[in-house]
Amino acid sequence: MSFSFDVTHRLDDAPGRVGVIHTPHGDIETPAFVVVGTKATVKAVLPETVADLGAQAVLANAYHLYLQPGSDLIDEAGGLGAFMNWPGPTFTDSGGFQVMSLGAGFKKVLAMDTAGLQNDDVIAEGKTRMAHVDEDGVTFKSHLDGTRHRFTPEISMRIQHELGADIMFAFDELTTLMNTRGYQEASVERTHRWAERCLAAHAQLTRERADKPYQALFGVIQGAQYEDLRRSAARGLAELEVDGQSFDGFGLGGALEKENLGTIIGWMVDELPDDKPRHLLGISEPDDFFAAIEMGADTFDCVNPSRVARNAAIYTADGRYNVNTARHRRSFVPLEEGCDCYTCQHYTRAYLHHLFKAKEMLASTLATIHNERFTVRLVDAIRAAMRAGDFYAYRDEFLGRFYSTEPA
Repeated sequence: MSFSFDVTHRLDDAPGRVGVIHTPHGDIETPAFVVVGTKATVKAVLPETVADLGAQAVLANAYHLYLQPGSDLIDEAGGLGAFMNWPGPTFTDSGGFQVMSLGAGFKKVLAMDTAGLQNDDVIAEGKTRMAHVDEDGVTFKSHLDGTRHRFTPEISMRIQHELGADIMFAFDELTTLMNTRGYQEASVERTHRWAERCLAAHAQLTRERADKPYQALFGVIQGAQYEDLRRSAARGLAELEVDGQSFDGFGLGGALEKENLGTIIGWMVDELPDDKPRHLLGISEPDDFFAAIEMGADTFDCVNPSRVARNAAIYTADGRYNVNTARHRRSFVPLEEGCDCYTCQHYTRAYLHHLFKAKEMLASTLATIHNERFTVRLVDAIRAAMRAGDFYAYRDEFLGRFYSTEPA
């Protein structure tokens, strides 16, 4: 096997650690932010540019690539990395997020506004249900053309093997914070049964595709905001072994209450082995990074840096601002003073203001480069502070500035 994980530094009084994930396509120094390229592309940005801005790995979406262009085509092309001309490590998710986003219609899973309501038939306003869960798997209605498609643990494993990512995730059911306690219990149990089936299918596919590099499989822990469910789900996946195959790492998944992020991660980490990596799905805000890293999360992914960039929102050490507002029309300074990204080295706020107002495609490209570089650099800096023994000082300094000042 060409996959392993080493811990090199630890926080003195918390589970947070620095390490290295070794994959067939290179090492990932952790903590690390994994840039999201949903459809085998980071929207508006060349893969070569993603490498230049410091990203160590890219995550793509199994559901979307299954629909278009097809996982068999990507397999024929030599796998996800070869297909998109990305030489480094790659991740694929399982399709589990679409269980929630197409089922209940919600886009975000962190800090979902429950308004104190619990309803297992919850659906986002203006949405129709396009995913239906049963014991065997999920039936999806394609958002592209309305055709129906079936995902089971075995199908998800086959798709992800064909995509060829270095790290992939077991098929799971992502619930909402609105679901009742009873449904969360049933869902955790179902996700465990699906995890067993994923391990069996993964072992079989690994044998059948022995000429391919080994692909690591991470189990995904659910349980919403319930401590007992989170702990039991983590223990169950950590102890699970099927056909000689156990999980190579773990995804910390599910809907999370933002204010309890660190606490919930701590529950899961308490039950997980120390020698395997942990990936927190779907976060990218600075305070969330610090809370998650302190409690032992190693890698992260999120579409947010690129998504908000396409709407003119710019991250800086002094907070977030919108570059398309009137105050920046004649602002002939970089998006962020001192930033080393390509955009800030060559272009001004006034130019990006013009691009957004003119609805030029280049606006998305330049804004995305900056936001992704900001996010990658922040996690890199946290890792450096941990190595130097300065994590808490750096946290307090960075968050104090980011959340208490108004961007210039």
